[in-house]
Amino acid sequence: MIEDFTIRDANISDLTAIVDIYNTTIASRMVTADLEPITVENRIQWFHEHSPAFRPLWVVEDQGVICAWVSFQSFYGRPAYNATAEISIYIHPDFRGRKLGKFLIQKAMDACPGLNIKTLLGFIFGHNEPSIRLFNGFGFEKWAHLPNIAELDGVERDLLILGKRIQ
Repeated sequence: MIEDFTIRDANISDLTAIVDIYNTTIASRMVTADLEPITVENRIQWFHEHSPAFRPLWVVEDQGVICAWVSFQSFYGRPAYNATAEISIYIHPDFRGRKLGKFLIQKAMDACPGLNIKTLLGFIFGHNEPSIRLFNGFGFEKWAHLPNIAELDGVERDLLILGKRIQ
């Protein structure tokens, strides 16, 4: 049940689990533009770019086991965009299909006012229909279509930017 999940700010000791979950998505060529597994060392700087009060990185636990994570990242890195953040959600394969994505998007949207975020963005491959449906279900709209911007195993793929104003 969704009520059994605990969301908390990530600690550096969680980074191995975060990387492991991320790496489960690479082979599908649906979720990330990384083509090879990443390492914890690859993500240390990324981890430190997060902070609970500005750009949180949450882990989701089920009975003490990390089963998902949520990242808020700055858009474009300039101060005028501080009220805009990109959200990423990664769920361990054993926990997919249990409405956890819906739960986490709602939690992220609920947290936005306290984080001074007025706009949330999702960067999603055009062929990732499950994620597009998930975000569309929460009122995210296609704000940008970047055709053939990524190449995955010789196949060019589109990137969509889905956006939603939170207010």
